Amino acid sequence: MKCVKFSIICCWFAFIVSTMMSTTSWAEEEFRVFTYKDIENNKAFYDDPRPWYLSDDFNLKKTLPPDVYANLSYDIETMKNLWAEIVGFRSPDVVNKTAPEIKPGTYSHKDKEQHPGLKTLMTAHHYDRFKPGAPPLAGNFPEITIVPTQQYYYALPIAEATKKHMGKTMLDDKTGIIKEDTYIAGYPYPKPEGNFKANQIYYNWLKRYWGWDSKYILSYSRGWTSSLREDVYNVIGDWVLKLQGRVMAPLGWFDKDAQERGEFEAQAYRFIAPRDVFGNIISRLSYVDSEKYDQLMIYVNTLRRVRLMSSTDVQDSIGGGDIIYLDGMLLEQKLSTSVFPSKLEIIAEKELLLPNNHDGSAYLTSPKKGLEYHNLKWERRPVYVIKMTILDKNFVYGHRMLFIDKETFQLRLIENYDQKGRLYRTNEVLSPFIPDMGVFNFGDSWARDYLDSHSSLGRNIAMPVPWIGREKVGLEYLFTKGK
Repeated sequence: MKCVKFSIICCWFAFIVSTMMSTTSWAEEEFRVFTYKDIENNKAFYDDPRPWYLSDDFNLKKTLPPDVYANLSYDIETMKNLWAEIVGFRSPDVVNKTAPEIKPGTYSHKDKEQHPGLKTLMTAHHYDRFKPGAPPLAGNFPEITIVPTQQYYYALPIAEATKKHMGKTMLDDKTGIIKEDTYIAGYPYPKPEGNFKANQIYYNWLKRYWGWDSKYILSYSRGWTSSLREDVYNVIGDWVLKLQGRVMAPLGWFDKDAQERGEFEAQAYRFIAPRDVFGNIISRLSYVDSEKYDQLMIYVNTLRRVRLMSSTDVQDSIGGGDIIYLDGMLLEQKLSTSVFPSKLEIIAEKELLLPNNHDGSAYLTSPKKGLEYHNLKWERRPVYVIKMTILDKNFVYGHRMLFIDKETFQLRLIENYDQKGRLYRTNEVLSPFIPDMGVFNFGDSWARDYLDSHSSLGRNIAMPVPWIGREKVGLEYLFTKGK
């Protein structure tokens, strides 16, 4: 089967927060990680509009130990003011300039001709999906509901680190590649500018804070053929450990080994279902060195063997599905002069309508009903449109189009084109936002393959797990848990 796969603060307060986070420790037995059964109990995959992120099983205020939740929550107005100071604007103040006649409200696909401004405000990818569900691809939406734009922001430790180190991260003036010894923590370029502005924006994505530095992600996916027949079903548990630029304890580098070896992030995701892939584990270790290939290993349960994948294997589809290994976490491709080198350029800075699903109430109808996607809330967002041209002519993609939110630096949508210039695959994640924590969680993820006419939807959710160490992402984990 195919397997497919988140105002100024005074120094005293910042010190207290940092000290609290760097000295507090929690034990594994205090935590109950999310399970597949929790998803089953709170959200059927088809025809279920329940807001599952708000349920007792997934509401972090109810599921985390009280002291953990308290340490990871902050004053909302303080976060808003500080982040607006850092990036220099608030989104509600810079939108409503394009097609101002399109007001908040619900629009049917039948209204498209009546309201040409909708086409101006939507990406071609989304506008094409703005229609009733029908083969060959899942996830069309026959109606959209537009809501007022809101300001987004980041948790105080992320914002404080960004402000403290603003202007310190340097790029090579010839290649536009980051000088890694100049990056410490936070978003490196909160106000991108200059000749390598596109590179700066992309580095904000590569150094992103999506969820927490130590997190567990539960993912439940299904996929469909061109006739909308379901042919994919899998459940994955994913441990992720940020090793550089941490704002959760331990701060900065995770340990001496990470610093000496230049490790950026470690990840291990284990297939829980279906039965024929149960126990298979994929382990990824990424490096800060732009010229060093990341390490990718797979534990194959049926063989009880670990396979070290080659550099070219990262272009393979994960389990034969709709994304490649470099599309993990939406996009993992580093900027390099030798490792799949590429050129970045800003195509546009514009205002676009983009979908959200903050409470988890978005739902998919069954295949018999056309696999339509309902209950999305669309916001006007300020967006960078960046073209990534792959200079390696043997690469699976010829170029990528990236749609990156200007306020949050979250990659909202990616269009991948083959070497002939044909639209090959699209990927996007609808990340729910947790206001009192100032973080984006992992939400519904859509992947579409336009050449194979295959599509898939993943339901994803993450939780902070500040107690984990390398034991959850190391080689030993592959052998002990992949059974």
